[in-house]
Parts: sequence; C-alpha cells; structure tokens
Amino acid sequence: MTPTEYEYLRKFLKDNSGLDLSADKQYLIESRLLPLARKAGLSGIPELVQKLQSGSRALITDVVEAMTTNETFFFRDKVPFDHFRDTIVPEIIKARAGRRSVRIWCAAGSTGQEPYSLAMCLKEMGAALTGWRVEIIATDLSQEVLEKAKAGIYSQFEVQRGLPIQMLVKYFKQTGETWQINPELRAMIQHRQLNLLHDFAQLGTFDVIFCRNVLIYFDQETKINIFNRLARQIEPDGFLVLGAAETVVGLTDTFRPIPDRRGLYKPNDPRAAAAKPALAGVAPRMAVMAGR
Repeated sequence: MTPTEYEYLRKFLKDNSGLDLSADKQYLIESRLLPLARKAGLSGIPELVQKLQSGSRALITDVVEAMTTNETFFFRDKVPFDHFRDTIVPEIIKARAGRRSVRIWCAAGSTGQEPYSLAMCLKEMGAALTGWRVEIIATDLSQEVLEKAKAGIYSQFEVQRGLPIQMLVKYFKQTGETWQINPELRAMIQHRQLNLLHDFAQLGTFDVIFCRNVLIYFDQETKINIFNRLARQIEPDGFLVLGAAETVVGLTDTFRPIPDRRGLYKPNDPRAAAAKPALAGVAPRMAVMAGR
C-alpha cells in the first residue's frame, strides 16, 4: 500500500464513519482490509482502493464494517449500570410518574449486550416499573452486528463476559453451545441501523442516552458536533452516559458532569444547541461505530 493509497483510505473512513486514524495506523488498515480484499477476489489493497474509487456501494459498506470496532460485553465497565440502577432510573420514575413511560437510546448498540443489560436492569426492578411503557432503541452503523443483536444468541464465551450467573439462568435459554436471551427481553429492544455522522433527529427525544466508547474514535470537531446534536434529542432533565475515557469537559457547554458519578452527565440547555451554527469544516452528516 502506497502513502497515497493510505491517505485515500484515511479520508474515506473519516468521511463515511467518522473514524479518525492517525498517520501511523497503516498496519491496522492492512490487518483488517487485506482479508476483506482477498474474500472479494481482489489482489490486495491497491485493487480494493480502485474499486472504492469506482463507487462500489457493497464494498464501501464492507470496508466501513471491517474497520469499525465491535468490542462489547454484558454490563461492560459495571459503573454505568450502577448509575443506571441507583441514580438514573429512580429519578426517571419520580419525574415521569405522570406519563409512566421512558425512552432510552443506546447509540452504539453493537451486538446487543449493552441494550440487553439495560433491559435486564429494568426487569430486575420489578413492581417499580409495572404498567410503564419502556422503549429501548439500539442503533449501530453495522447491519451485520445488528442482525446478531436482534437474534440475541451468544456463545458460552460471550455470556461469561460480565453476565452474572443468576441473570444467565433467569433470562437466557441454552441451545447446544449457545444461549439465547428470552423473547420478552428481545421484544423490549428496537434495533436500527444509524450512522452518527448522519441526522438522527427522526429518532425523537429520549430520557436517557448511552453513547459509550464511540466518540473516542472521532476528532474534536466531530465530537462537538455530535454533542450539540445529542443535546437536541435529550429531555431537559434527562441523562447522558459516556465511556470512561470520554468527556464533554472542554468541548461543549450543552452538558455538565454530575459530581461523583463518573461518565454521567445532565443537559444544561438541550435546546440551545439548535440555535448554534455548525462548526466550520464539520459536515452536517455525523457514525455509530459499534459499541465499545
């Protein structure tokens, strides 16, 4: 792969997924795209670049999916789910007692472990949410991982990563060497393909947004743009949950951190961002890379 071809792929990935690769990540592209090129019957990455330049839509999708990260597991990092159980849901129950409904968005749903973990948290609350309408929207850039999430079928290795044994027994059915989450929990999740670089206003507003381990892949301007648009989709008293390595501090005033609650944020004025012009150089398209 020549320097020119690498620069083309860097720009291609940033434009189509938001992935911002540094100049020293050529090895990463080679390790992920060379097998894809061979599977497509191409001689190597130079021919793959030629095909991309010719506008092959199927190959564009395959390249983006091959380069995005789909690392996830049940109750990943634990702390956000403690916040969800101990802080977020109790406050939502009080604030939404009149309408008895809650909307949650997992903006990097990946293969489903995060949204299903949230669904299990809600089920464990039992009577507190009886009669409530619960919507969990899980989005991801990759259609392939969404299909796995919809099926809710996981290997023994996957269910052993972060999932308490009592929840495995309670919410999953074993078939051979795999485990499938029960139909009731699968029915709680709506899976939709979405690129965060694109408009997501059509999703409506949410009480809670989980957007974890996604923004670390974006440059600063793209992060700011996404934060400002997330602010328009969250209720004034809603909650934003970010990954441990992510923060709004120094990037935007649309959200503020909650003291002593790492990764948890509240909107300052979620409608204010609507009046702000897009930053120069930031496309009005925005990527959910998988989850992370």
